[in-house]
Amino acid sequence: MSAPQAGPFRALVAMLRTEQVNLTERWMKAVFHDDDLNDSDKLTYEQLADHLPNVFDEIRVALENEDLDKIEPAIERNARLHGKVRWRQGYRIDELVRELELFRQVLTGAVTQFAETHPEFTRRNEERARHYIDEALSFVTLTSIREVVTERDRKIDEYTGRLERANHELQLKQHLVSELYESRMQITRSVVHDLRNFLNVFSMALQLAARSPSKTETALALANRQATDMKALVDELVEYAVVLRDADTLAIEVFSLRELFDELAVSCRTTIEAKGLQFETFFDERLAVVSSNRLKLKQIALNLLTNASKYTKTGQIGLTMAADGKDHWQLRVSDTGVGIGQHDRERVFEEFERIAGDEVPGVGLGLAIVKEVCRMLGGEIHFDSREGLGTTFAIRFPMVLEPRN
Repeated sequence: MSAPQAGPFRALVAMLRTEQVNLTERWMKAVFHDDDLNDSDKLTYEQLADHLPNVFDEIRVALENEDLDKIEPAIERNARLHGKVRWRQGYRIDELVRELELFRQVLTGAVTQFAETHPEFTRRNEERARHYIDEALSFVTLTSIREVVTERDRKIDEYTGRLERANHELQLKQHLVSELYESRMQITRSVVHDLRNFLNVFSMALQLAARSPSKTETALALANRQATDMKALVDELVEYAVVLRDADTLAIEVFSLRELFDELAVSCRTTIEAKGLQFETFFDERLAVVSSNRLKLKQIALNLLTNASKYTKTGQIGLTMAADGKDHWQLRVSDTGVGIGQHDRERVFEEFERIAGDEVPGVGLGLAIVKEVCRMLGGEIHFDSREGLGTTFAIRFPMVLEPRN
């Protein structure tokens, strides 16, 4: 590179510095009046100018030193910022290129005017000044475009990731809907099967009474038992339907766990002891009040105690409420009943599952109801069971249930 011609270029730089505001306004007028630059109309003066004053300064340094290499890092930094800002402001690439071309035209026009009024500024000086301006703004344009493309690709990747996640969530929801449909079909089949069996036996009882009047009392007893079983099925279905319906309308209240515990103990003791079973209870006195839904907690406990009583012929039933850390408490119901086999553990909470078979009364919705209500109350349910020795269900609840959004 030839030695710098300090005099002529220094004077040009001084003129550009003095006229920077006028040149910037001239460029902005050109931008606002350009039909191809639609997005510029939405910007304020500060938003439109953004990093161009810094680029202006670096171009003056390049002209003064006749060297682009020294200012390349600074120009690149400002050009990247310019491209990023324009991307955020909604510019298209052609608009970005056009506004920088207008900036180039303003600067080269200023050089031409300077040359016309300064005879000592030769044609060669003018050509070299244009060359540095062209090179600098070409670099600014290229770097800005690269930044816009980078931002665009990053946004595309972000949207692609969102779409992939949304698609994955949609697939999961479709799977859940499919499972829900299959579950409802299973419910329908189970209900129809049970009702058909009840009605068949009920019909046999009526036929027995018609054929053998002497056996009318036996037939009526059989019919009454079937009517009672059908009522139990309907009641449990209604209870499950209410649980599913109330999932999004949960009322939260502050109440005493001790009072709930005593109510459960009194209401269940007679039934349990009538079967010849011991009823052992324990309440942790560290527990006071909780913020949750009292009726739902009672429903869980009653379902577990009823279930334990069904599957226990000898031994004992246990009810415990105890603190579990600072922010949680635990409900435990234990029994010495038939227990749950290893092969039954996966389906114990499914609808219409009866692990001991049809000889145990009920329709198999008790633990399904418990699972759903636990979910509503933020409970974490676990159980430990040994076949032939009994089962313990333990549910960990928060002391304060946060309202749902």
